[in-house]
Amino acid sequence: MKPKFYLLLLLALIKLAPAGAQSKWVLRTEKDGVTIYESEVPGSKIKALKVIASFNATPMQVGAVIMDVKAATEWVYRMRSSILIKRVSPNELYYYSEVNLPWPAANRDFVAHLTLKQNPETKVVEIDGPAVPGLMQQKAGIVRINNSVGKWIITPVGINQVQVEYTLHVDPAGSLPSWLVNSFATDAPLRIFKNLRVELEKSAYKNSDLLLSDN
Repeated sequence: MKPKFYLLLLLALIKLAPAGAQSKWVLRTEKDGVTIYESEVPGSKIKALKVIASFNATPMQVGAVIMDVKAATEWVYRMRSSILIKRVSPNELYYYSEVNLPWPAANRDFVAHLTLKQNPETKVVEIDGPAVPGLMQQKAGIVRINNSVGKWIITPVGINQVQVEYTLHVDPAGSLPSWLVNSFATDAPLRIFKNLRVELEKSAYKNSDLLLSDN
């Protein structure tokens, strides 16, 4: 083999290593058409989650709901505020959010970078939403989340039918009681996906083929 080929092969293996090192997904619960899996993450005490459910919608309708961050408090579990910081394009934006946690835990907040892309052939929509540092000054009494990786994969499976897969791994920062972490791992995905089903019925998204604008 030529040296250039060896270099390309090495780079490919390095890129694939983190995914290969992740533990297998294990079923956590299944309820109301929502299936939740969990997985160990090397170097973290917090498990990753994968949530799967089907919806009567198009990929871009689901994408429009997710990218409409101003309305996120209406369907995302315990989200106290959701503020658009900057819209780069219809498919890319930055937003700030505060999550309301029960006493005695302090609320958490984060800044996320959402980017949407759609495969022109398969029509699959992917939305990445990692937490990013900066852009919003930290607030007293609120713990800032700086390490969070979330991804939506919205796959058409029929006429106005999609399968939605959401994966998430969060370092909540600071200390949280185990009962609260376990509660969020089950309750939050179930409530979010239940609320998403209702949100998709709203007229603002029902006939959406394009993402919402700032207006």
